[in-house]
Amino acid sequence: MQQLLDTAEKIRSMEIRGAGRIATAAAKALRDYVEMLETSSFEEFVAKVEKAKSILIETRPTAVSLPNAVMLAGSYDAETVEEARSQILDNATEFIRNADNALDNIGEIGAKRLRDGDTVMTHCNSHAALAIIKTAHKQGKRIKVYATESRPRRQGFITIKELSDAGIDTTLIVDSAVRYTMKNVDTVIVGADSITVNGALVNKIGTSQLALAAHEARVNFISAAETYKFSPSTLFGDLVEIEERDPDEVIPSDKLGDMPDVKISNPAFDVTPSEYIDLIVTEAGAFPPEMAYVIIKEHLGWELKKMG
Repeated sequence: MQQLLDTAEKIRSMEIRGAGRIATAAAKALRDYVEMLETSSFEEFVAKVEKAKSILIETRPTAVSLPNAVMLAGSYDAETVEEARSQILDNATEFIRNADNALDNIGEIGAKRLRDGDTVMTHCNSHAALAIIKTAHKQGKRIKVYATESRPRRQGFITIKELSDAGIDTTLIVDSAVRYTMKNVDTVIVGADSITVNGALVNKIGTSQLALAAHEARVNFISAAETYKFSPSTLFGDLVEIEERDPDEVIPSDKLGDMPDVKISNPAFDVTPSEYIDLIVTEAGAFPPEMAYVIIKEHLGWELKKMG
């Protein structure tokens, strides 16, 4: 259990960050826990596995990839401990393998949307979005990238390092320079933490700013998202909870000094309406946001419908 608790804390503290990386880390933690779990009865096994699932799921409330990964990896239909253990190990391993393959497929599909000489803007640090950019670069297309700083955690610094290591011409901009820079951009590509049944995108705070600026400037806006980032619970009316993180990420409380009436708001995500999204690129293909329902139904399965 300690290893699983360590992973949960790393997810909660954002030592492990990014929806895809969170999902695979949770699946691996659950797989390893179940593999080593010793119980005296099937009932005890079920209770301990369900508790482990809850611990992982509760770490980050917004990224639907986390509960989807835990539920898909941890699913079983068995009557004995060994049958259930075997099914979970197989399901978790399959999820991890599919997640890895998904990035390759997203890269190949999304790269078709980029032309030689294109300039791309990206936000935060998304493996799926970067897969498209890197694949286009490997194909010999001359791609230039503007990457946002992505405050307050500055995930953009990770992005520019990855792009630099790949040999891609990259410029870091402050978040407030998005509209100023948009006139030089051909396509915006971002990741996703959750996609709702109506095709709305829940992603790193500031994403809606990029989408609005792109819409006004008539620049294509693409979200790159594995199918497990779609939210089945929104099909049944549930709202995606927007995580409010520690104000100290913005400014340490001791720096506020003699300003007792000042409060800090630090939402980690925002919502981009579907009408500002031109395309969602998944490992199963590229779809308009209006087809989110089809992805939820056909690629996630109804066994997730009770998740909330």
